[in-house]
Amino acid sequence: MSDAQTTPLLPAGIFEGQTAFITGAGTGLGLAVATRMGRLGANIVCVSRDTGHHEQLLARGAEEGFEVLSAALDVREPADVKRVVRAACEHFGGIDVLVNNAAGNFVRPAMALAPKGFKAVIDIALNGVFYVSREVGRRMRERGGTIVNISAPYATTGKPHVVHSACAKAGVEAMTRSLAAEWAMYGIRVNAVSPGPFVSEGAGDRLWPSAEMEQQVRDSIPMGRFGTAEEVAELVCLLSSTATPWVTGAVWLADGGWSLPRPMVEGVPERIDRRRRASDAGGPSPESD
Repeated sequence: MSDAQTTPLLPAGIFEGQTAFITGAGTGLGLAVATRMGRLGANIVCVSRDTGHHEQLLARGAEEGFEVLSAALDVREPADVKRVVRAACEHFGGIDVLVNNAAGNFVRPAMALAPKGFKAVIDIALNGVFYVSREVGRRMRERGGTIVNISAPYATTGKPHVVHSACAKAGVEAMTRSLAAEWAMYGIRVNAVSPGPFVSEGAGDRLWPSAEMEQQVRDSIPMGRFGTAEEVAELVCLLSSTATPWVTGAVWLADGGWSLPRPMVEGVPERIDRRRRASDAGGPSPESD
């Protein structure tokens, strides 16, 4: 299986003069989104609980010529959200794009999941998305804007051992559609991107902590490989941009087929392929079996 090759979808400068507020922008997917938007002309507001994670993005901005405003923010705290959004608007004059990327996840059987762990994920990945969306939405009301939420394929299917995250992401998808309908009158578009397993620093240690588990996850992806943060980031940027002006309330899957149904019986394609090759070589045809 060939390595991923991301083809840029958007023209240079499409975010020129705009400001993007990105939660969890210092690492993983958030870093990839912030970097791509910055390179496309946006000013970046990078927020997360630990500003020590922002050093790489700040360095990229300094080297490549896009401005990064770094701020500490716990999205679970509405008062903090209000303060940081206000400061960002005062600094840049407003917010044009919001990417709700901050989340928390880990693998745990439901019967062994402590209430504290369940609550922590819901507070970050669902409540936090609402708090930030509401505050930024109030600022976008007069000028329009775009919001992209990060979901997960199991929001609609469910998934063993991640009930906390599945519940949170299901709520995020419902919120995406609800706000899209409610805020269209203000010129605010709200969409979501639902990525499957992709390479992300730190995430693998929590979700597939051993080489064996990592291979099992890879084997479950029909396209045969993990995605990359850059591939997902390109889709997030597309939905955040003026290139998709009539798209709202949509949830876009980017998972290499991971969420698609698996074969009823393993090995069937291999058996069919062997029979086809035997037929091509002059052996018994598939129909003769």
